[in-house]
Amino acid sequence: MKKYLFVLLSFLTLVACRQADNTQSLQGEWLFALDPDDRGLTEQWYNRYLNETIQLPGSLQEQGYGNDVGIETAWTGQVVDKSWYDAPQYEKFRQPGNMKVPFWLNPEKHYVGVAWYQKEIDIPQSWANQPVELELERTHWETTLFLDGNEMGKHESLSTPFRYVFNELKPGKHTLTLRVDNRVNIEVGINAHSVSDHTQSNWNGVIGIISLTAKPSLYINDIQLYPNIADKTVKVAITLNGTAGKEASTLLLQVEKKDGSPVGQPQEITIVPGTSLQQEATLSLGNDALLWSEYSPNLYNLRATVETDGNKEEQCRTFGLREFKANGTRFEVNGHPVFLRGTLECCIFPLTGYPAMENGYWEKIYSQCKAYGLNHVRFHSWCPPRAAFEVADSMGVYLQVECAGWATVGDGGYSDQWFYDEGDRILKEYGNHPSFCLMAYGNEPGGANQVKYLSELIDHWKSKDLRRAYTSSGGWPYVENADYWNAPDPRIQGWGEGLRSIINAQPPRTDYDFAHIIRPNMPTVSHEIGQWCVYPNFKEIEKYTGVLKAKNFEIFRETLKDHQMADLADAFLYASGRLQTLCYKADIEAALRTPGFAGFQLLDLHDFPGQGSALVGVLDAFWGEKGYVTGEEYSTFCNNTVPLVRFPKMVWLNNETLKAPVELAHFGEKPLQGANIRWQISNRAGENLAQGSFVKDLPLTNCIPAGTIEYPLADITAPTQLTVSVEVKETNSRNEWNIWVYPAKQEPIEQLPYIASTLDDQAMTRLEKGENVLLLLAPGRIAPDKGGDIRVGFSSIFWNTAWTNKQPPHTLGILCDPKHPALAAFPTEGYSDFQWWDLVSNCNAMVLDDFPADYRPVVHLIDDWFTNRKLGILLEGKVGNGKLMVCSADLQRDLDKRPAARQFKQSILQYMASDRFNPSAPINPALIRGLYKK
Repeated sequence: MKKYLFVLLSFLTLVACRQADNTQSLQGEWLFALDPDDRGLTEQWYNRYLNETIQLPGSLQEQGYGNDVGIETAWTGQVVDKSWYDAPQYEKFRQPGNMKVPFWLNPEKHYVGVAWYQKEIDIPQSWANQPVELELERTHWETTLFLDGNEMGKHESLSTPFRYVFNELKPGKHTLTLRVDNRVNIEVGINAHSVSDHTQSNWNGVIGIISLTAKPSLYINDIQLYPNIADKTVKVAITLNGTAGKEASTLLLQVEKKDGSPVGQPQEITIVPGTSLQQEATLSLGNDALLWSEYSPNLYNLRATVETDGNKEEQCRTFGLREFKANGTRFEVNGHPVFLRGTLECCIFPLTGYPAMENGYWEKIYSQCKAYGLNHVRFHSWCPPRAAFEVADSMGVYLQVECAGWATVGDGGYSDQWFYDEGDRILKEYGNHPSFCLMAYGNEPGGANQVKYLSELIDHWKSKDLRRAYTSSGGWPYVENADYWNAPDPRIQGWGEGLRSIINAQPPRTDYDFAHIIRPNMPTVSHEIGQWCVYPNFKEIEKYTGVLKAKNFEIFRETLKDHQMADLADAFLYASGRLQTLCYKADIEAALRTPGFAGFQLLDLHDFPGQGSALVGVLDAFWGEKGYVTGEEYSTFCNNTVPLVRFPKMVWLNNETLKAPVELAHFGEKPLQGANIRWQISNRAGENLAQGSFVKDLPLTNCIPAGTIEYPLADITAPTQLTVSVEVKETNSRNEWNIWVYPAKQEPIEQLPYIASTLDDQAMTRLEKGENVLLLLAPGRIAPDKGGDIRVGFSSIFWNTAWTNKQPPHTLGILCDPKHPALAAFPTEGYSDFQWWDLVSNCNAMVLDDFPADYRPVVHLIDDWFTNRKLGILLEGKVGNGKLMVCSADLQRDLDKRPAARQFKQSILQYMASDRFNPSAPINPALIRGLYKK
């Protein structure tokens, strides 16, 4: 409760500085007109009254204006997989009344072009002879302002408010007319999240503060605050506009605590005509001043008051006493090493289609980030509004802000200068916020001259403002004068890797790191790690009550129903979600094990609804849980203190001794002396089999060796799943991993089934006699149209197949009943864990769409939601008088070197030799023969 009151108090303090008797809100009803043919300037619509009405703040799309979505819709954003436009399977979703696109959330209305907004204002007599400022907090995006038919100015920013000062505005009624154009007239990139339909939608309107404010003749234009943690002072650089009065004007500066109580003495500056309008002062915060960080987000307020000829203006700025900088390969906050544990925010706001402008929703976002162990948010190719900074300030979240671009740079086009200007606007508007710690041009630029251009841009930023760290861009290029590198490489699977990635190509272990990619001269922060998909949560559809609808989910739900598996939707979600969580755990722990690493940025903690529908979040697009992992569990491997174990492998034999080094990553508020580190090994029944402890000092770093777990496995005589856990008592940190132990010597099976590679005459004869047959369809035997063309790997799908041109793997893990007797000697949950790696890495999927509607395999493979085929790798049924088991995983090759595959085969054979092997579903032999190549 204390935290929420602090956020509210911070907000109210700012409001107190903003709200005054000299301000008029212009929120409410405006006149309005669409201008799809862009005729308004030629026909001088600014000199006529518009004939429709609309509410501002808001977007025109959310109020029902625009065009219906159709095949001809000119989306702002790239569509990689264009099959929706002509493929037969999407034909019914291209019909009027049933228009549904699969590649992102569907807006109710779509409009790209010019719109006009008009409001009559009434200037009171008391404002006579005073400058009047119009503020439009966020327009989208190119804006031209007219007053009484006269053009007053233009605004091209995607990130900052439009403010215009009228110096000679007579009392009485006037007409404001605003032209807003949301076409991509400046090449920021159609996929940039500042403009794209992939996420927020390309909306048109004004969504923030809309107000008029009377100013004194000398008024405040800008305040920049430069804290110094060494001497606990803040330098105030203030820019005034206008002219001093007949008498001397005064500028009063006072630092306050967030409760409004003064800190130190006020400083008064006298301004007479001819005095510079650029003023600086240094104010002391006192020896007991409090620093700002993620652990102690202490805030101060600078109140600046200018008085001229009896007229007064007051402005406030929030700041924190903090220093964020690079030191070697690490970042430091106030001289202490920090590790960035971040996620992206790609302007995903499904209810409104535009970013939240109020503090409450940002509190929800950052609260979820913190609940899942994160301390950092990267705003991918966009800059958030004021509210996002204010709440991050109060909650201690480190932000990376970007200048709205995902484009080609350095080619001499207009956008080259625009990015300079946008960066300057962002630094001026939001630079005081202590949460604003990192800055980049945008995302993944193109262009032959990008290195030179971005290097010069970084020099430009550094010449203006050293309060944060700067880099070239998300992903690339490496630029020598940057403060840090946002590197694309440190991940266990990347673009174009597929089955060659670490997690799919190598047996599972937890000892790999990425030390080879660390640059010795600057911090490395990994770019967009993760991108692991999960099956859609169809219950989420009902959440989309605003301007965007999950019609893509409706398509996926309908195709699942067409394949007679609607009843498995929740099971597919849960099982694929557990695999997704395991993949994120592997990525995050690899980052935490990498010496000298500076942090990671996940893509993503929550779903990305565009680019083909990238369901990569353990949270949905609303930052809500999906039901398969909680923040409590996630933060066991993603936190400021994380125990780690370097397992050389995850599958063991009982003639081996488990040996695995334990280490710690500790980036807490302070170092720990004599931390108590305890490890434990337990079985699935919760029985403690072994334990031990270490005592270790924990400095603020990672790769801290604690000791070695050593445990002989000889006493484990049955196939067993064990849990190894490590905890740090002082920090309440605990992490755990599953490992598997199988007998080195297997018990003989007296009644082996007949094992065949095809359902030939001999196999059929045995089945007709009532015998048991095990059909092993080795990888490569399955027909292409029956699963042979499906690339199966251990991990879940990377990003999504529609955007990656079907980058493998094409599946989302396994689903099974862990109590099925065929798995009795192969301990498992109902979803993928590392003991399944060998099996799914050496298998073909079997497409079972031709089987009876209610038929279910013993072990499912969860298909891509775009195709929703019924897939399996292990199935059983009755054929004639006999009983048949079919497996499409490799259970024949090199089993002496593949303990999991050997044990899986043993479990199947034991089941088939028992009286529990009695499948009830009849199977037509022709269906089996249709699976494999003739």
